[in-house]
Amino acid sequence: MQINPGAAEFPHRQIAAQLKAQVRRGDWGPGERLPSIPAIAEMFGVAKQTVQRAVDQLRVEGILITKPGSGTYVRGTRRRLNRLSRGRYGGFRGYHTDLAARYRQQLVSVGRSPAPAEVADAFGVADGTELLCRRHLVRTDDSPVEVGASWFLPADTAGTSLERAEAFGRPLYQEAEEVTGRRYVTATDTISARQPSREEAEILQIRPDTPVLHLLHVAYDERHKPIEVAQATWPGPMTTLTEEYKIPAPAPDQDPDPGLVLG
Repeated sequence: MQINPGAAEFPHRQIAAQLKAQVRRGDWGPGERLPSIPAIAEMFGVAKQTVQRAVDQLRVEGILITKPGSGTYVRGTRRRLNRLSRGRYGGFRGYHTDLAARYRQQLVSVGRSPAPAEVADAFGVADGTELLCRRHLVRTDDSPVEVGASWFLPADTAGTSLERAEAFGRPLYQEAEEVTGRRYVTATDTISARQPSREEAEILQIRPDTPVLHLLHVAYDERHKPIEVAQATWPGPMTTLTEEYKIPAPAPDQDPDPGLVLG
């Protein structure tokens, strides 16, 4: 392991490139711990701060993960989000009893909480209005990969099973449809990138400067009144968003625009 002092590339970027190449070669496998920062610094003959910058770069890229008090590890397989939009409801309406097991979803708490601004806006209520909130955590193996919450109007849920701290063995929307008498008809998903809150960083076991992806999911009934507003937050570097869809074919009598030039 060495760096080229005469190269235009900064030393920490040279180190990051070499560490990345080692991970790709399989010198360190997923979940394997790297040598300590001082040890890597000694290998390259540089200051510890230079190695720390290289590790920080690879951590933000999603290649490494730092566990406070433990060390630096190779990140596991990136998680593909197959619950985005339509996938949240499955390909058909059925009671998917294995849903919780497949997603390793853990119900964290159920109760009334002040609505954050984006949730209040979706429901058309004032910020801080007390709404029913069901919070959850999703794990893959032993790693937390999603923190989320589903919000409902108390008028829709008072005295129903949605207020109980229990899992249902079927998708939450199906339970909500049954107890509220309202059917989910349309939904919108809004994805944004931001820095995590302190609580999110602690739960997801990421550094406070690691970006996250945040989903706001609003489900509506046939009158376009929101039934549920759901939030989900994932560590950005280890999360990929993938949608597969068909591209419409041109109509049989549709001719290309003669004025359009493809180059």
